Amino acid sequence: MMKTNMRRIFLAAATAGALLSGAAPSMAQGLFAPVIKVDDQVITRFELEQRIAFLTLINTPGNLEKLAREQLIDDRLKEVAARSIGVQVSDDAIAGGVAEFAARGNLKPEQFLELAAQEGVEKETIFAFVRSGLMWRQVVGARFAPRVSVSENDIDRAMDALGNRASVRVLLSEVVIPLREGYEEQIAEIAEQVAQIDNYADFAQAAERLSAARTRENGGKLGWLPINQLPEPLRPVLLSLAPAETTSVIPMQGALAVFQMRGIAENAYRAPEIAAVEYAALYLPGGRSAETLAEAARIESEVDTCDDLYGENYGLAPERLDRQSLAPKDLPRDIAVELGKLDAGEVSTNLTRANGQELIFLMMCGRTPALAEDTSREDVSRQLRNQQLESFANAYLDELRTDARIQE
Repeated sequence: MMKTNMRRIFLAAATAGALLSGAAPSMAQGLFAPVIKVDDQVITRFELEQRIAFLTLINTPGNLEKLAREQLIDDRLKEVAARSIGVQVSDDAIAGGVAEFAARGNLKPEQFLELAAQEGVEKETIFAFVRSGLMWRQVVGARFAPRVSVSENDIDRAMDALGNRASVRVLLSEVVIPLREGYEEQIAEIAEQVAQIDNYADFAQAAERLSAARTRENGGKLGWLPINQLPEPLRPVLLSLAPAETTSVIPMQGALAVFQMRGIAENAYRAPEIAAVEYAALYLPGGRSAETLAEAARIESEVDTCDDLYGENYGLAPERLDRQSLAPKDLPRDIAVELGKLDAGEVSTNLTRANGQELIFLMMCGRTPALAEDTSREDVSRQLRNQQLESFANAYLDELRTDARIQE
């Protein structure tokens, strides 16, 4: 669910000439000066600031300036690839893409564009973002769809794995490193080093030294977790790991996480898939300060269920307490990861919001099991084809980056 971010991005290029005639030339020069060159194309500071504002609006985790730069560079490369084979995107297609994007936040297109405007995001910025994605989809389809091949044996193997996965449990260790404003790049480098660890002892030491999760006191070790409690995109990543192997760095709002595989086991009992996850998030001012962490510990000692949190928030701003029941696919990724480690009544204090200024006291309320539903061979075939296309697309984009002259 998209939330309005209180941080306003002030972009006054359009009215600077009328309001501040003396300052307009220098302001415009700075705002529209190139900050990145991709071959013979430029990316302006205006575009960069707009993309950062857009990523902020949709609650994207991680280093937003770095991500915005990477996305804009990729957009230029994708545009060149699209022009080379004559791909064009109609206004109707862009409108449909905006509607699809807005629907992810349960908004109508006009509501989404109005919300974006309130946060300083021009509608042209959103149109450009959507146009790039649609163009790239056509490029990938045109270049690689004929090369995708899914056999009946591939589908059989995937369906066998799909049928067995609910009984799988994983034994993981974790390192959750909080982000600090101004130190994002250094922390990202440290997280990448953690992701290169290939033994239990060094990973446990990293957890004890670096992790903000309470598991740091136990070398980052988590107990056995049913795989179906974890976010669906994370499941195949975990199941592909050998013992002592680690995931790549997983961005979360206010933190970076790395998981290490310690074991995989199958149960005779097949746990049901989850239809909905109910959780409560109490936002505590002060971030990860000692005082706020102490307050979180006090609250945890006095509450047993999500209902008890209403008493903790009595007389305070209602928006401090957010209780929701969402389908697993609709959960924010960082919240989904944390909830996957919790049983009903258990708490996590690993996450922050508002650039680290608010600590999330996150409590699992409960899970609603899904009714049994058979996955069709057509669904599995489509998923396998999409995986192959994504692999081709990523390799092609890497090739475009390698061949391009990029100056930052």
